[in-house]
Amino acid sequence: MAEEPKTGGRSKGLSGIGFEMAAAVAGFTLIGYWWDRHFGSSPWGLLTGAALGLIGGTYNLIRQSQSAFKETGRGTKKPDGDPQR
Repeated sequence: MAEEPKTGGRSKGLSGIGFEMAAAVAGFTLIGYWWDRHFGSSPWGLLTGAALGLIGGTYNLIRQSQSAFKETGRGTKKPDGDPQR
């Protein structure tokens, strides 16, 4: 019996990167909003939370993208020094 080809795999994991970025921004923004309401420091908690969410989400996006790029074998050099295509 023939084996079914595997579809998806890593691409399913990569499709969630955008949701992770949005969740990081939303989560830190909500924490900043709570901080402002609790301590009365409006709008600094909200702005700080949004900035931290953007920084953290972007870091995670870059880290996962580089990991996926390495797994595909792209970006490695051949022994003769020419980049692999």
